Amino acid sequence: MGSRIAAHIANSGVPVVLLDMVPLGVASDAPRAERNRFVLAALEGLKRSKPAAFYTPDAVRLLTPGNFEDDLALIGDCDWTIEVVAEDLDIKRALLDRVQKHRRPGSILTTNTSGLPVHKIVEGRPDEIRHHWFGTHFFNPPRYMRLLEIISTPDSDAADVALIAQFCDRRLGKAIVYSHDTPNFIANRIGTFTLTNAVRLMVEQGLTVEEVDALTGSALGWPKTATFRLADMVGIDILAHVTKNFAAQAEQIGDERAEVRLPAFIGQMLDKGWLGDKSKQGFYKKEGKDEQGREVRQVLDWQTLEYKPSVRPKFPALEMAKNIDSTATRIPQMLHADTQGDKAAAFYWPLLTELFTYAANRIPEIADNIVEIDTAMKTGFNWELGPFEMMDAAGVRTTTEKMRAAGAPVSANVEALLSAGESWYQDDSTTPSGRRYFDPGTRSYQPVPAVVGVTSLALMKKTHCVVRKNPGASVIDLGDGVAAIELHSKMNALGEDIVSLITQTLRPTSEQVANFEAFVITGDSVNFSVGANLMQLLLAVQEEEWDEVDLMVRGFQNMTQAIKFCPRPVVVAPYGMCLGGGVEIAIHAAARQVHAELYMGLVEAGVGLIPAGGGCKEMVLRSIAAGSSIRPDTRGEGVESFEALKKNFETIAMAKVSTSAVEARGFGFLCAGDAITMNRERLVTDAKHKARDLADGGYSAPVVRADIAAPGESVLATLKLAVWTMREGQYISDHDAKIADRIAHVLCGGKVTAGTLVSERYLLDLEREAFLSLCGEKKTQERIAFTLKTGKPLRN
Repeated sequence: MGSRIAAHIANSGVPVVLLDMVPLGVASDAPRAERNRFVLAALEGLKRSKPAAFYTPDAVRLLTPGNFEDDLALIGDCDWTIEVVAEDLDIKRALLDRVQKHRRPGSILTTNTSGLPVHKIVEGRPDEIRHHWFGTHFFNPPRYMRLLEIISTPDSDAADVALIAQFCDRRLGKAIVYSHDTPNFIANRIGTFTLTNAVRLMVEQGLTVEEVDALTGSALGWPKTATFRLADMVGIDILAHVTKNFAAQAEQIGDERAEVRLPAFIGQMLDKGWLGDKSKQGFYKKEGKDEQGREVRQVLDWQTLEYKPSVRPKFPALEMAKNIDSTATRIPQMLHADTQGDKAAAFYWPLLTELFTYAANRIPEIADNIVEIDTAMKTGFNWELGPFEMMDAAGVRTTTEKMRAAGAPVSANVEALLSAGESWYQDDSTTPSGRRYFDPGTRSYQPVPAVVGVTSLALMKKTHCVVRKNPGASVIDLGDGVAAIELHSKMNALGEDIVSLITQTLRPTSEQVANFEAFVITGDSVNFSVGANLMQLLLAVQEEEWDEVDLMVRGFQNMTQAIKFCPRPVVVAPYGMCLGGGVEIAIHAAARQVHAELYMGLVEAGVGLIPAGGGCKEMVLRSIAAGSSIRPDTRGEGVESFEALKKNFETIAMAKVSTSAVEARGFGFLCAGDAITMNRERLVTDAKHKARDLADGGYSAPVVRADIAAPGESVLATLKLAVWTMREGQYISDHDAKIADRIAHVLCGGKVTAGTLVSERYLLDLEREAFLSLCGEKKTQERIAFTLKTGKPLRN
């Protein structure tokens, strides 16, 4: 965990000293590599880790490895020291004895403990230490899990806490939650209760591991890892340790669920060494892959401790729930179903109502308010809704009345709420955040704190800022002369609605261009865009509506050209998956403000096609620009341009997708002036500022080019030779080779003499012709259909 925290800090460009133990028995005069064996092994693990710990492998250069015996003096130059050793109070205190001798006075010192009392670790130490000491609990893996719990003690300096909170928010992309110094803090406290309660209910109701995982996954808006797949990932030994710690401390503070224990069969699993993924078997056991490359797993029968083939359980309630897109709408349907004869409903009722009561009773014990708890569960456990938001969705009064009728305990905080209102949250457009929450302490509704620098598109739509919309996209007034074009189709697939709204909004004569000085194209969902609407395309192709397909491509090209040549600056703010047509939207903009977690790629080759919305054209222009920047006299005809073009050809033909924004820059999708935002919630605000800066700087739209020096036939021959070599080596299929040849043809400007001047429209026409040609191929249609069914590319 310590090495992963260090890696993510390095991702932000900040140098880090990473120290670990000297292996037992290694002499003081042993070679340095031997004394640093543990820390160097951790570094190697970081380089190989999946998911990747670093944005790019070269970030490792910012880590300085060492050990506790030889290198503790290095912390004297550090502004912030984080202790991440074993979860043992004596071990932590012993290490701090040594750290104390080298730490620079005034520097910040924190612990990453996941549940030990933060104040006890520094108990009895000098005021100067206690003043700069508090807890910073990262969640694993730190790069991907957004939650950071900050745990202050009565002695913690508020300025230090604010400084680290700001750094972790802006530089590490963290959602900051302030926890009280109580057992397991917030997220692990609620999460451990929920997991152990699910296990208890499984045993009581005679359910299977697979059934519980089906019930506690995406149907509730919880991750697909659900209960037992999550336990395997975390480690069953870790789960047992956390539960034991939870039970022991909960008993001391009078927690009403202190009796929660893991069942005996889990102890038997530990005795057998079945620890989950780390031991290759736990609740699930991997058995390799089938002929289609799909993972084959067996599942544990907890009653016999034998493994059996995994079978997907079926619940009528879940099948019905699949038809409901909104988690908030699904929850009451599943919770309030008749529990007689319905295994799903019989499980959900105690699972959720006991969660609701438990969470409500934790205020103000573990946090000051319900917002902290909901935020912790959403960003630490990836729940779509926090427990109080889930309670609102279920209907607080309806659920409470049923609980009373069943003789179930009701939290005093819930009773207080129902004497003042109907829900934990209320919409209120008069507050900066647009919401209020019920505070049991004051028995009144208080404004949900608004974070400076965070723009909520959902809130702005509620406050009448929408100036234009259709089912796929909206134009929203962000203020200060900037408008956002928000994509909001399913998975932000680019269909006719989005294409038409962007094109009409950004054309020079539109009302929006007259009324706004800059635009931002972005979204408010998990992914920026998964690309073009393949279902719409496949239906047209199967019906052989070639004129319709041609119009689709022309319309898409018109949209990207509207973005590029809009008289107002357009900034695209992508995040998450930005694939195919999403990339083409982004690379045509005046600038990009991107989220650090960006999975960006021109993936059309994976479905048997080529980028035809101007993607190939723009990558040609970037290749030429790369050469011209080095040798301005060559017009992009030199070896530098060729190397850039070859690289871009490989990127498109191999459908490469970046694993971070930094890697996307290396792929050529981002330009030197494009900036990266670490915190997803700040992306819209940062993009708005960039758009505003472009407008204030006297932005002038580019001129349509007709002087592009085509790479020509000689380069085309070279690229085709490379394709032929790959095919002869059986690295690619015949259809892959055909697609790659089409891509090469477009990038080189067709069969023309090197240096022939061509226009942007000429390159767009080459794209369109190649795209239409490939649409007619049976293997392309098979690839599209397979991708729509599985979400994966087919190699045929």
